[in-house]
Amino acid sequence: MKRIAATERVRKEVGRLLRGAELEGDTAEEFASEFVRLAVRRLIQELLEAERTDFLGREPWERKPGSRGHRNGYEPGKLKTGEGEIPIALPQVRGTDAPFRSALRERLGDRTEVLKRLVVEAYARGLSTRDVEEALRTATGGAVLSRSGVSEVTEALWADYQEFQQRSLAEFEVVSLMLDGLWHTLRAWGKKREAVLCAWGILIDGRKVLLHMVLGNKESEEDWLGMVRNMVERGLQAPLTITADGAKGLVNVIEQVWPKSLRIRCWVHKMRNIKAKLPSEVANEVLAEVYAIRDAGTYEQGREQAAGVIDRYESVYPSMTACLRDDLAASLNHLKLPARLRVLVRSSNGLERAFEEERRRSKIIPRFFAEKPCLKLMYAVLDRVSGRWTRIRFTASELEQLQSLRAAMGLAPWEQR
Repeated sequence: MKRIAATERVRKEVGRLLRGAELEGDTAEEFASEFVRLAVRRLIQELLEAERTDFLGREPWERKPGSRGHRNGYEPGKLKTGEGEIPIALPQVRGTDAPFRSALRERLGDRTEVLKRLVVEAYARGLSTRDVEEALRTATGGAVLSRSGVSEVTEALWADYQEFQQRSLAEFEVVSLMLDGLWHTLRAWGKKREAVLCAWGILIDGRKVLLHMVLGNKESEEDWLGMVRNMVERGLQAPLTITADGAKGLVNVIEQVWPKSLRIRCWVHKMRNIKAKLPSEVANEVLAEVYAIRDAGTYEQGREQAAGVIDRYESVYPSMTACLRDDLAASLNHLKLPARLRVLVRSSNGLERAFEEERRRSKIIPRFFAEKPCLKLMYAVLDRVSGRWTRIRFTASELEQLQSLRAAMGLAPWEQR
């Protein structure tokens, strides 16, 4: 049988099928399905044989002096199609300097990698392992992967996350860095929630990228310090601006590690605190004045407007004015940037929107039973969200303004690779 070409064997199977020797009594649908399988198998087999012929430079019956290599039978293979699994015979060659590889075979594959990617993407985009198992069963009519099998496939996400944690950050020239934490219950026991610390940035070339993500436990000063030092050790340059909330521990870390960078107090957190200190009947009116401070034309105008609001309301709402006065310089630092960039960096809201997508995905999991499944799922979701962020097209004048501000702060210029 090894001396009979695989194409000829398939041709004979087609002949037997057409004569009805093997499918007597079967339905027209079954006949059509088997005929399609054999037709596809024959076509692929002929193409594989043609590849081997082209590689050797002669037909099976030809003898050419000085020709390279010899045909060496077949190895069994398979191809998964809509009509089921199709067996194919993979041509082999011996006696050549370079090995024979079928380009067609490499392009077709056996669909295993496609299936794996499908499982990973379905899991990352909102399906539980049970959902993925049932979806594949419904689509194929039989069990393709069990829940444990799905879990094994999604381990690719953990490998991706570990690679993400170790990659060099030297190539990222960060204009604005955003820092924030997302809380989850990560253990099988108790109700304790732990923070996952995240960092993303706007780069000088306009891209928005997820830079780092790590378990922070309590979002303490020690946790944040470990995170940012890790980024620095991996080559991250000092960013021009850093947006964060007013947590004392995080502020201390920013000022310790990046003392020359422009720290921006997140306005979402600040407005939330100010609103909580106002009576509901006057909140909208007073907040409109505070918003005007945030949206001032220049840093100096922002300071003047803030002084006016504090002067008007200090005797009536002292807690509100104390909150406004707190860390005021950092709250106004976004006004030193080009106008188009201010709305993007005056809060960590961009990261908050990514968190909303992660929360939507994790709702199907009331509790993570360990940190590993949480981290690999969070990474998968946030990485895919960051891939959809719109790129910023900085103008030449905006780039010049950013470089000038960076130089004025004593920071090394970006290379703008």
